[in-house]
Amino acid sequence: MKHRPILRILAFSAALCAEAFAQTAGQDVKNAGNDTKNAAKSTGKAVKRTAKTTGRKIKHGTHHAAQSVANKTK
Repeated sequence: MKHRPILRILAFSAALCAEAFAQTAGQDVKNAGNDTKNAAKSTGKAVKRTAKTTGRKIKHGTHHAAQSVANKTK
């Protein structure tokens, strides 16, 4: 009969450990989701910046080529 309190304590401890693990796993999933969201934001900002730069360079190159053609045809 002396073993029953020990079994109760062990069962209670096991239940607490399982619950703590479940909360940790849930938090890990949330953190992974936030990390993915932040990575997508950063990628979007980089794509936007690159597209702007490329557009400006294309516009500049086209303008330069048009000026060259205009100078040669005069």
